[in-house]
Amino acid sequence: MTNHYIDVTIDSEGLSWRMPGFYGWPTIQDRWLSWQQLRLLAEEGPDPWICIGDFNEVLYASEMLGGERQQWQMNNFRDAVDECGLRDIPYEGYAYTFDNGQVGADNRQCRLDRVMVTGTWLDLFPYSKLFHLDREWSDHSPICVHITRVRSEEDKRMKTFRFEQVWVGEDGCEEAIQRAWLGGDDDIMTTLKRCAAELKEWTGVSIGKVVRDLKRKRERLKRLNEGERRERDVQERKKVVKDIANLIKQEETFWRQRSRALWLRDGDKNTTFFHRKATQRKEKNHISRIVDDNDRVYERTLEIANCAASYFETLFTSSRPNNFSGMMEGVEGRVTSEMNELLTEN
Repeated sequence: MTNHYIDVTIDSEGLSWRMPGFYGWPTIQDRWLSWQQLRLLAEEGPDPWICIGDFNEVLYASEMLGGERQQWQMNNFRDAVDECGLRDIPYEGYAYTFDNGQVGADNRQCRLDRVMVTGTWLDLFPYSKLFHLDREWSDHSPICVHITRVRSEEDKRMKTFRFEQVWVGEDGCEEAIQRAWLGGDDDIMTTLKRCAAELKEWTGVSIGKVVRDLKRKRERLKRLNEGERRERDVQERKKVVKDIANLIKQEETFWRQRSRALWLRDGDKNTTFFHRKATQRKEKNHISRIVDDNDRVYERTLEIANCAASYFETLFTSSRPNNFSGMMEGVEGRVTSEMNELLTEN
């Protein structure tokens, strides 16, 4: 503990992780001490950790409104963050957490306060979110981080159906698809929905089932590795090892599909890498808020979905789509051009 950080260890529900509170040096000539201290905190131990505080610096020029900042200042901060293996988590609220209180051209706003986490911490709490609260008396906005390991009930209700690549080749998958496509002469969208319903009912291979089966097989393998080597035990061990290899491949295929990191070939045993890429992709594609043409703000998942559907319905039925003002300009966060496919995701 110093004037610039407080490092605490959290032990809860069988998990252990660190949570330093950080305050960066306010003067530019001393800012290098901040990054030196950040690196020392990273060397304290391998435990997952989350760093919360006022860093007195921005990572990118886009995190400033008014004024200028030397590129080398931001580069030094980014270098320290990269070396420590830290990353931002999604936030909601006004983008800038500091306001110097001046007016006109003298006003300066920037994002000095943030929460940064390691990849191992994010693996423990993948659905955590940061909130920038409203500023009152202070020139800084308070920040609040919601730490959670589970997805919100609302997000669960809005979960989109996706075809899983690991289903290919599983018994019953092809038959379920054939039943849907041969079930009538409906239009393509109706047929796709029926196909999705058939596959949901079939529920061939899910990641939950794969993980459970993998755990059970490994427990059995542990018992087979002990004791005498009877003939039947040797044969069973061979089968269990083969089953484990197949389940590991299914698990990696599942996360590879979600990560979109398609430059690595299937079977390279990069499951952890794919899992983290999938988590980053989910954060990147998340829309936390949307504003329509009438400046109405929607934050609930269902409201955002309805607003987006209304936008595209108006866009594709308008006789002059080029003049449509585009209610999507108010979307906060980055949105990729990718659409959630109804049936398949390659």
